[in-house]
Amino acid sequence: MTTDERLDRLTERHEALTQTVELIVHQQREWQEKNERWWEKNQALMTQVLESIDSLARIAHTHERRISDLDGQAEGGRN
Repeated sequence: MTTDERLDRLTERHEALTQTVELIVHQQREWQEKNERWWEKNQALMTQVLESIDSLARIAHTHERRISDLDGQAEGGRN
C-alpha cells in the first residue's frame, strides 16, 4: 500500500468519523429537546397533582370538623 493510498484511507476514515460525530450531536440535541419538553409537562402534571392533594386535604379536614361537631352535638343531647 502506497503512502497516497494510506492517506486516502485515513481521509475516508476521518470523514466517516466526522459524520458519525455529527449524527451523534444531532441525536443528542433531539434527545435534549424531547427531555426538556417532557420535564415541562411533568412539572405541570406534578403541580396539578399537588393542587389536587391540597384540595382533598382541605375537604377531608372540613368533613372531619363536621363529624366532630356532629359527635359533640350528639353527646351534648345525651346528657
